[in-house]
Amino acid sequence: QVQVVESGGGLVQAGGSLRLSCGASGSISSINAMGWYRQTPGKQRELVATITSLGRTNYGDSVKGRFAISRDNAKNTVYLQMNSLKPEDTAVYYCAAEGIIFSTGSYLPYREKAWGQGTQVTVSS
Repeated sequence: QVQVVESGGGLVQAGGSLRLSCGASGSISSINAMGWYRQTPGKQRELVATITSLGRTNYGDSVKGRFAISRDNAKNTVYLQMNSLKPEDTAVYYCAAEGIIFSTGSYLPYREKAWGQGTQVTVSS
């Protein structure tokens, strides 16, 4: 079993910054990739950023140059620094962990993600 918990959302004015944090807990041996996705009502969940255990990052086009993802492998924690926020960044932000190997030797199936409950980010104009 794995639990994924996000924190750090809130209300910010356009042009401001927020930092999201996410931790994965449980009997985890390793996690390949962790990342952030976001969703607004009536739209599909979209990629914000991901990072592998080796530090390889991938960003959605709309956040490149403004957001930065980082990770602490020892703590199974991922961060998202969001700068120059825009009203269109308003969404529920979800953290996900993928490629989890448990200390028992079991693992999540390929490409299956463990999701957090989400944290609301609201950017006012």
